Amino acid sequence: MAEFMIRFLICNIFISIIIGILLLVKHLLRNSMTSRMHYNLWYLLLGLLAVPFIPVRPIRFLQIFAWFGNLKNASSSPIGAVMAGASPQNQSGTANWMNDFSISVSRKMPSTIGLALCILWGAGVFIMIVLIIKSMLRLNNIKKSALPLQNPAVRRLYYDCLDEMHIAKPIPVYSTAFLKSPIIAGLFKPCIYLPIHLISDYNANDVRYMLMHELGHYKYKDVLSNYFMNIFGALYWFHPLVWYSLKEMRSDREVACDSSVLKLLNEDSYKDYGNTLINFAQKVSLAPFPFAFESNAIGIGGNMKQMQRRIMNIANYRPASFRKNLHSAFAYIMIAFFLLGAAPILSIQAAENNRYYFNEAGRNIAYIDLSDIFEGYDGSFVLYDAAEDSWQIYNEEYAATRISPASTYKIYSALFGLESGIITAEQSSIPWNGQNYIYDLWNADQTLDSAMQNSVTWYFQALDRQTSLPSIRKYVREIGYGNQLVEGDVSSYWMNSSLKISPIEQVEMLNKLYYNQFGFSPENIKAVKDSLFLSSTADGTLFGKTGTEEVNGENTSGWFVGYIEKGNHTYFFAANIQGEKLASGPIAAELTFSVLSDLKLWVPYDVQ
Repeated sequence: MAEFMIRFLICNIFISIIIGILLLVKHLLRNSMTSRMHYNLWYLLLGLLAVPFIPVRPIRFLQIFAWFGNLKNASSSPIGAVMAGASPQNQSGTANWMNDFSISVSRKMPSTIGLALCILWGAGVFIMIVLIIKSMLRLNNIKKSALPLQNPAVRRLYYDCLDEMHIAKPIPVYSTAFLKSPIIAGLFKPCIYLPIHLISDYNANDVRYMLMHELGHYKYKDVLSNYFMNIFGALYWFHPLVWYSLKEMRSDREVACDSSVLKLLNEDSYKDYGNTLINFAQKVSLAPFPFAFESNAIGIGGNMKQMQRRIMNIANYRPASFRKNLHSAFAYIMIAFFLLGAAPILSIQAAENNRYYFNEAGRNIAYIDLSDIFEGYDGSFVLYDAAEDSWQIYNEEYAATRISPASTYKIYSALFGLESGIITAEQSSIPWNGQNYIYDLWNADQTLDSAMQNSVTWYFQALDRQTSLPSIRKYVREIGYGNQLVEGDVSSYWMNSSLKISPIEQVEMLNKLYYNQFGFSPENIKAVKDSLFLSSTADGTLFGKTGTEEVNGENTSGWFVGYIEKGNHTYFFAANIQGEKLASGPIAAELTFSVLSDLKLWVPYDVQ
């Protein structure tokens, strides 16, 4: 929740800008759009206010939140120092690639500021909910005291109003002594409540216009919009521009409702409708209930400023021409297109973008149970047979969840370095920089093959620095790697930072690499594939790469990805395990070999 509040805070900066743009547009088009369209524009804002709380996939170039992802995941010390002082992990296995040398990354605790903001925001929302509940109880007491409308004249007038408004469903009408303003309340069972003084001081025109006004709210489902307004009023209780917008929305709602009634009246009746509103304003100075009560009921009342605006609208009202309606609709569509285009910026969940939406339609997928092999670990296993176009997946939830690729990303770091011409298949050597690393095998000049086999992190960091972040972003988006988020330091963006990928995507990436669906140089593809070679037997050939995410000195995530060439089939696989400790690449490899052995695709002792 602390991270949520930091992102939510950034969202509110953009919301302020959007509200400013919306208010400016409404002012510029104040005479060009109908009152109903002006009111409908606020629905666009309500939709945008909901976006930070729902998952929406972002546009790729909108990565404003990447810095905050780095804030919670970034190393607390320079990466070179961490590498030089890292403690070695548990090393097991018979080959260097099984050691999967890794470096430890320190993960910070959630931001104290974010946590404080979260507590403050939650307290404000709680208070707003209490106010809404209080208003609901007050309304409920009024409902209990109300009596069905008995006055025959008013009842006849009410049914005439239903005919005028073209409403087929009769709405129950009640009278009460506890209201000064007529209201309509109830979402699923709407009812109209009339003050007794309005009935006792019966004036046919006044009652008619007020009934038509309340029926207008029913016709346009304004009670439902009121619920949404107050939900967002509670969620954004701290935001003055949101509160101002909701107040303007209520004002525009009353103007739009007045216009819908005037549309049904003769021009000679406009003055009488306005006089009814003026006479009513003299009796009611303010709305009879606090803001929170508006979530349950809508009345004809309002403050004097709103009344003045409505009177001006009535005085200047003219039925909208076909041309004005057409212009209004066109302007609304254009504004909607522009404003809703900002939705990806506001999406909290999409900024994380930590789940891959795997389209299962038309795929040959078998879901297998490997819980006995993965016992003690959260994780998944994915196998794809390219010849049969068939999938086997263990633990679909984890298989579609994006996490740090750890050292498995070095496959693509090498590919981008080759494509950029920094190294070539024939000349891939990079001299050792003389820094004393904890792993002796790193303290020497490296080629692509040796660096991949020994997982020499400094080698691939050197490639990344020369490739540059802008070029890496271009390559990552070009091949569609994971969440495609390359932000932060060029030395650490793929180590427990912004870039993440799911096991399913790992398999898809390997398949694209194997068949060069990237459109890269065949020589460079071959050089990367050769560097992934692990073992060969008469039965087939194994290629792969391990990866370990080490956080605060503990192995928390282990990868083993690769493929097997076996006869006319190529099997692509990805395994990931997660835990608080002892979840490493070598262990992921051992579990993978157990699975492959059961499937009769590979046996552990074949690895030399």
